Amino acid sequence: MDERGQATVELVAALPALLLSALVALQLLAVGYAMTLADGAAEAGALALASGGSAADAARGAVPGWAEDDVSVAVEGGKVTVQLRPPSPLHAVAERLQVSSSAAARPAR
Repeated sequence: MDERGQATVELVAALPALLLSALVALQLLAVGYAMTLADGAAEAGALALASGGSAADAARGAVPGWAEDDVSVAVEGGKVTVQLRPPSPLHAVAERLQVSSSAAARPAR
């Protein structure tokens, strides 16, 4: 039995699974990064709220430019909630992986 080319066939067969695994890993890293950004933005909003500034403006200013269209900020009383969609090549995936973070502060008087 001739086994020449067997390694090539196995590589070609395994390549889609390897690529899918890499894409899933990269998407999970993007979700983790989005969570870190949402945490920082919520904290910035809460600090601004505590000092009498605009919590929504501070939270939006704390995210990088690429995320400006993917962030939403809600302020209720002393609580700032930031929701952020992570970057993803598939919009439906980004919607399902949206992260949220909240921070609270006593509003300035």
